[in-house]
Amino acid sequence: MKGTIEIQQKGITDLDVDAVVNAANSQLLEGGGVCGAIFSEAGSHELTKACDKIGGCPTGSAVITPAFNLKAKYIIHAVGPIWRGGDDNEEELLYSAYTQSLTLAKEHDCSSIGFPVISSGIYGYPKDEAWQVAIRACLDFLNDNPDYPLRIIFAVISDSSRELGESVIDNML
Repeated sequence: MKGTIEIQQKGITDLDVDAVVNAANSQLLEGGGVCGAIFSEAGSHELTKACDKIGGCPTGSAVITPAFNLKAKYIIHAVGPIWRGGDDNEEELLYSAYTQSLTLAKEHDCSSIGFPVISSGIYGYPKDEAWQVAIRACLDFLNDNPDYPLRIIFAVISDSSRELGESVIDNML
């Protein structure tokens, strides 16, 4: 496995990566949190036009746009599930949002990708479980693509999120 997974404590728009992942809504509209920060930094008008052209994205899927004013080349818009207690295919949908994002990164020759912890904010996915799905999806992708040297970075703001993510990585490796 040539790829790596790491956590950096900074805003996702500050990552030096080829693609940043937006925790998007299925309408690809500008939202709050990570989504709002990405739209604001990328250029809300241009990004809205690009997203409108795509038209939407189902939960568990991902689409790609240019990154406009960001350091990155691309924004991958991944739609994670809203937490409904765990019995509504949330885990499968979240896993799919990650793997589809990683597949898009590979298809666009990205050597690095920055993720938020998808669905763990306003969508209410329990943070520990969200981290476990995220890291498992990334490890599975790297194991399935052993010759693809992708650098995966999770951007987090808080100490507690960084520590939780590091603990999950340590337990899975």
